Amino acid sequence: MNEQPWMSWITELRARLSSPAPQRLPPDDARRTAVMVPLYVNAGELWALLAKHSDALPHHQGQIVFPGGRLEAGEDAWTAALREAREEVGVEPRAVLRLGELDEEQTPSGVRVVPCVGAVAYPLRTRINRREIAELLPIPVRAFANPQLVEERMVRLDGREHLTRIYHVAGRQVWGLTARIVYNLLVRLGLEPDGPAN
Repeated sequence: MNEQPWMSWITELRARLSSPAPQRLPPDDARRTAVMVPLYVNAGELWALLAKHSDALPHHQGQIVFPGGRLEAGEDAWTAALREAREEVGVEPRAVLRLGELDEEQTPSGVRVVPCVGAVAYPLRTRINRREIAELLPIPVRAFANPQLVEERMVRLDGREHLTRIYHVAGRQVWGLTARIVYNLLVRLGLEPDGPAN
C-alpha cells in the first residue's frame, strides 16, 4: 500500500475492504462474536493496535488479540466490536472511523468472528481494563509482511493437528485467529499475495 496523506489512505482502504465484499460463513447456530481492528498512522507508517490477554482470564490467557467479544442480544458486529474496544482498551466509539470489515472467521471451537476495521487518531487515547488486558501492543502493519518473521508450524488443537501461521513481531508470537485476521488484512492492503490463510 502506498504511503499517502491520511484522508487518501482512508479512502483507499475503504475501497480495498469493500471490493470484493468480505466473505461470510453459511448461517448456523454458532456463537457470534466481533473484534475491532484499530488502525492508525504515525510518522507516515500504518500501525495496528493489538493487546495481550491477562494471565488471570479463564481462557486464552496471555494470547495476543484484537479487542472483541460476544454479540449481545440485538447487537450487530460493529456495535459489539465498538463496545468491547471501549471496555477492554478504552477506545471510545466516537473516536473510531469505520473503514469496513474483513472475512468472517471461525475458531476450532466453532465460534464465528467478524473483524471490524476502524481508523483511530494518533496519539491514541486508551485505558486498559486490567482484568482482561495485560498490555497494549502497537505494531507496524508492515512488520507482519516481513517473510523472515513468519513461521508455519503444526500445532495440536482439540486433539487435531493444524498447520498454523505464526508472526514473530515485537518480541511476541501472534498466531491462531489473530494471525488469520492479520493475514486477511495484509491481503486487502496488497502486502501479501492472495491465497489460503492458515
